[in-house]
Amino acid sequence: MKIAVLSRDERHLIELSRQLRARPGTDEVDMIAGTPARLTTLADDAVPDVLVVDQPDADAGDLDQLERLGHLFPHMAFVVLAEDLSQDFLLRAMRAGVREVLPARPPAAALAQALDRIAEKLGNQGSSNGKVLAFISCKGGSGSTFLATNLAYALSAGGTRSVALIDMNLQFGDASLFVSDIKPLATLSDVATQIHRLDPSFLASSMVSVTPNYSVLAAPSDPAHASDVKPEHIDAIVKLARRQYDFIVLDVGRSLDPVSIRALDHADTIYPVLQMTLPYIRDGKRLLTVFRNLDYGKDKVELIVNRHDKNSDIRLKDLEEAFETSALRTMPNHYDAAEKSVNQGVPITRLVPDSPLSAALLDMARDLTGDAAPQASTSLLGRLFSRRAA
Repeated sequence: MKIAVLSRDERHLIELSRQLRARPGTDEVDMIAGTPARLTTLADDAVPDVLVVDQPDADAGDLDQLERLGHLFPHMAFVVLAEDLSQDFLLRAMRAGVREVLPARPPAAALAQALDRIAEKLGNQGSSNGKVLAFISCKGGSGSTFLATNLAYALSAGGTRSVALIDMNLQFGDASLFVSDIKPLATLSDVATQIHRLDPSFLASSMVSVTPNYSVLAAPSDPAHASDVKPEHIDAIVKLARRQYDFIVLDVGRSLDPVSIRALDHADTIYPVLQMTLPYIRDGKRLLTVFRNLDYGKDKVELIVNRHDKNSDIRLKDLEEAFETSALRTMPNHYDAAEKSVNQGVPITRLVPDSPLSAALLDMARDLTGDAAPQASTSLLGRLFSRRAA
């Protein structure tokens, strides 16, 4: 197991680590000086199986921080060592998700038995992670935000999948406007500046609810707040979202910087969006070169050709040759329907269900979920009920 020992007292930290390393077996033991608040931005490869917390200060909020860590890393177990073993403290620890509370100076056998119990439980645990899809524009005006927001809606249609969209166009993002007329009460920068509060309820309350199972975390309303968002914040937010949603759609925008690259690192699939013109093709090839330098495999990247026109001077075959791939997804050109959807802030599959663009988005959603795509009704009665639900 991977075990981390957390303590404010350096001497206790060393003593506990020495005791744990003396156990038979191949446990990996790390030492962390400080309080639980330090651990909210842990990288995936640094998350321990067991966190041994030496004498947390309940009055200073340490147990609250452990509860948040439990939401962020649900498979991490806690062992608390405490001087206070009163009924009140034990109850507060239990509510924070702690299942093993031992005296501040536990006998070696007692600590070993607690770790053995945890090891047995960990062996029976599985994991459930949502899929992360990242949309990035090869060039401004590609329509990547439109596709990201509307695909997210298509994935959520039917009510069986929960979907979160995170607008990562930090300076000029407006993804929420594409699918809702609700003004965001909080944004990505607000969550970042209060990352110590991050848990499922805080994340959900910071989002615009488009439908009961589709929510959007808006980009900062002021470009000046873009710098509030750091790569480690993206780590924490995406990892939590994976555990709360079936799909997490990231609208990355166009910029490549440490924050957006960290988001792309988390993506299961990256969708660069381009159109059938030479400037898009040139910038698309540059972007793919960057992805190769970042060691993103070909199976992680799927190009989307937006506003595809079969009568274009540039043929789809030309694009396949230029990008050396046949894995190109096309979205048909139906500008009038897309414009109407954007202007009204209503997803196109709901507003214009008979559009070929709606059909293409529903097909993509079906491919991702493995389910039959929800069929939008084109009857008059179906449209009336759709409008009332809106």
